[in-house]
Amino acid sequence: MKRGFYPSLFLALALAYPLLLSTPFQQRLGALVLLYAIGASAWNVIGGYAGQVSVGHVMFFGCGAYASLACYVHFGWPPLLGLPLGILASIGIAALIGTPTLRLSGHYFSMATIAVAELLRLVVTNIELLGGAVGLSGPVMPRTWLDLSFTSALPYYYFFLAVLLFVLWVTWRMEQSRMGYYLRAIKDNERAARSLGVEAGRYKLYAFMLSAGLTSIAGSLYAIMFGFIDPESGLGMLTSVKMLIMAALGGAGLLFGPLVGAVILVPLEEISNTLLGGKGAGLTFMAYGAIIMVIARFYPSGILKLLQDRLRPSAGGRQSDVA
Repeated sequence: MKRGFYPSLFLALALAYPLLLSTPFQQRLGALVLLYAIGASAWNVIGGYAGQVSVGHVMFFGCGAYASLACYVHFGWPPLLGLPLGILASIGIAALIGTPTLRLSGHYFSMATIAVAELLRLVVTNIELLGGAVGLSGPVMPRTWLDLSFTSALPYYYFFLAVLLFVLWVTWRMEQSRMGYYLRAIKDNERAARSLGVEAGRYKLYAFMLSAGLTSIAGSLYAIMFGFIDPESGLGMLTSVKMLIMAALGGAGLLFGPLVGAVILVPLEEISNTLLGGKGAGLTFMAYGAIIMVIARFYPSGILKLLQDRLRPSAGGRQSDVA
């Protein structure tokens, strides 16, 4: 009962949020929180569970975004139909680059993912088929419901909530499987895991491909909601940094850690930008840096782990109660 209480509470609050806070700004803010929670949860598979800190994950985000809008621009398809193509492209890229880069460890792997992501951004900038530096735009007016083009953020909110629940379910299934146990062993001590017979390279690659496919979904949803994508918004390094920071702040390697990070950071950015206009961007990034330094210094396991430790009764207290 205790194990299912908090997920049930989250679901109840998430369903009731648009009813309690019904202004257009609040509904859009809720949709953005869920959207970035999807991306951060996808990053958490490789960065949190496997301990492989990818800073170039935006390449998979961009695959989903560009696949959705390219299908509309070149074939006239609803952008939603491009989502499976983005997933396949992301998994293919992850398999291609994961084999050599996952042999690296620590910051060398992070640097390799940054290099690949930046190379992909430069390539896309010079491909006219993908809009070049100008980018691609989605349908101006909805043709069918499959275009998912709404004037209100409320439909996006509930759609993103359903997708987030799916991503969390996939992550939970992985966490409870043999693969999840292997990934945690690899994260703790890869050499020891290998000595016990764990095929670390293969399982890290599986996690990288799964994470890439889920991240691509977030990119497709971003393109569908905003109806526009260009190299900066779809492949800019800042998107990778946001996913990483949200997962680390909430608790990397915890199922709901990225969601907690998104609930904190997305409103912080949106409210500061609203109050200060374009001048708020720099302040937001300063706040990001300050929050991460505080967490890294005092509680690197993340806010969710801190709350769990505070709410969980201590072993000494239980023993005294028994006595």
